[in-house]
Amino acid sequence: MNEHKKYIVQGVFVLVGLVFLTKLFFIQIVNSDYKQAADDNIIQKIIDYPYRGVISDRNGELLVHNSPIYDLQVVPREVSLNDTLAFYKIFHITQKEFEQKMKAAASYSWVKPSIFIKQIPLEEFASIQDHLVNYSGFYITARTTRAYSKPILANALGYIGEIDKKGLNLDTTNYYSQGDYIGISGLEAMYEDWLRGKRGEKIKMVNAKGIEQGSFKDGKLDKKAVPGVNLGSTIDSDLQVYAEKLLENKVGSVVAIEPSTGEILVMTSAPSYDPNLLSGRNFGSNFNKLQKDTLYPLFNRPIMADVYPPGSIFKLIQTLIGLQENVIYAETDFECNKNLIGCHNHGPNENLLGAIRHSCNPYFYKVFRRIINQNKHENTYKDSQIGLEVWREHLLSFGMGKPLGIDLPNEKPGIIPTTAYYDKLYGKGRWKFSNIYSLAIGQGELGFSPLQIANFTTIIANRGYYIKPHLIKAIGDTNEPLPQFNEKHFTTIDRKHFDLVVDAMEKVVESGTGQYRAKLKDIKVCGKTGTVENPHGEDHSVFIAFAPKDNPQIALSVYVENAGQGARAAAAISGLLIEKYLKGDQAELYFEDYVMTGEFLY
Repeated sequence: MNEHKKYIVQGVFVLVGLVFLTKLFFIQIVNSDYKQAADDNIIQKIIDYPYRGVISDRNGELLVHNSPIYDLQVVPREVSLNDTLAFYKIFHITQKEFEQKMKAAASYSWVKPSIFIKQIPLEEFASIQDHLVNYSGFYITARTTRAYSKPILANALGYIGEIDKKGLNLDTTNYYSQGDYIGISGLEAMYEDWLRGKRGEKIKMVNAKGIEQGSFKDGKLDKKAVPGVNLGSTIDSDLQVYAEKLLENKVGSVVAIEPSTGEILVMTSAPSYDPNLLSGRNFGSNFNKLQKDTLYPLFNRPIMADVYPPGSIFKLIQTLIGLQENVIYAETDFECNKNLIGCHNHGPNENLLGAIRHSCNPYFYKVFRRIINQNKHENTYKDSQIGLEVWREHLLSFGMGKPLGIDLPNEKPGIIPTTAYYDKLYGKGRWKFSNIYSLAIGQGELGFSPLQIANFTTIIANRGYYIKPHLIKAIGDTNEPLPQFNEKHFTTIDRKHFDLVVDAMEKVVESGTGQYRAKLKDIKVCGKTGTVENPHGEDHSVFIAFAPKDNPQIALSVYVENAGQGARAAAAISGLLIEKYLKGDQAELYFEDYVMTGEFLY
């Protein structure tokens, strides 16, 4: 019997041992949570943030680079402060701020590091670096922020910021973590996947007091950060600086493009801001100030302001469509009948070239009527509907009424009215040419962005095609843009029709509405003025131009809001920019003082 009890007792001990061994197996092998908790007591994982790719201009000059900053991290369990007042003074925080930050860190994790103070600039870090050894539980993590060589191009470059919860939820790749920075607007957002690089990780051993003991397993488990890809932009930074100077104290935009490539030389939105304001620890306060500014400096006018009626520059499109539809010819002349629509003073009759040269409104009233009413249906209402659809299809081929596909987010499509729109406005089958004639001179229900108008100018310069405008010409070592920025897009207009328009634009500058301020010595400039009616104040000044006439190197659109006639502010700015780009230091810049003074209404 005793022998039997002996076996029972031994069996119990064996069973208990098996239970403990099984539990230990699950703790150490199966359930990694326990193992990780133990590891956290002896090792520390430090994120190695990659250098974000830099952005340079077309000549290799840096526009955006990286500046070192430092995050102060804390492990609450390891914190021991003998002199809190000294700590507050060194790190420029109050007791209340210290307590709030410690509470937030402890609520995140008692044993894992979290950010205590973010984005300490290099000069400030230099003054606190030697004191860190006195404060256990606090560690420095190096990272970078964006810095800008010149205070230009803010709206196009964009900015980066800390990713929010919405961004984390949208991240299907699971790349980003809380506290990471991401491109939020402009090129920073559009090329995020290239610019961001790839995070690394360093694993360090620390003792119970938080003192570093060296690399874990000699760094064999460390992962090196991969720097982001550098981008080469199309921007001519010197010309961009000059364009922004010319638009000081004005509201408007300039877009300049190299016609043969679609490369954007200048993209200016005014008013703008210094991009350095949205970098570093003052991002939040500076962003709020910019957001509340009533002149909307964060609004990127070249791609987002698509409510501008094109005004008289639209007469060039009407010309091309009229020629393609065989409803007008070079010799077609019309009387300048001001009873049809108002016009300024010039000869009583004009042929097509003269009508463009003097921007005759009644002439293009009649051109548009011929486009809309081609007698394709006996019912004038049906005929107008057919004509409008034909006209609209031509416009779409110019990249209007839809996003062009620039490498920037938030590009607006522009506005081209449809038959459905007029059916809703006037009733189905109850509208005709007399309801829509204001479209003839680029007014009414039309709206295009300055980028679309600049692109239209490149189409004329190229005699019938465009390459999608873009801001990046080289990604990494490829020296190539994205594939879509190499393709030619042809309009529905035959090439032969562009020659007349080009000749007419030359006459506009030589002896027409743009002759005084856009004309340049030794350079054949082709241009067209536009004065856009503004029901809320003074008219907007608009000018498009390209030069030289043969083998064009630059095409541009200029908008200056509330500046009156296109022959004044916009024409003068266009002439200055073309001369600056083509002549460099030899440019005379005769009208610079006129533009900088800004008195355009007199």
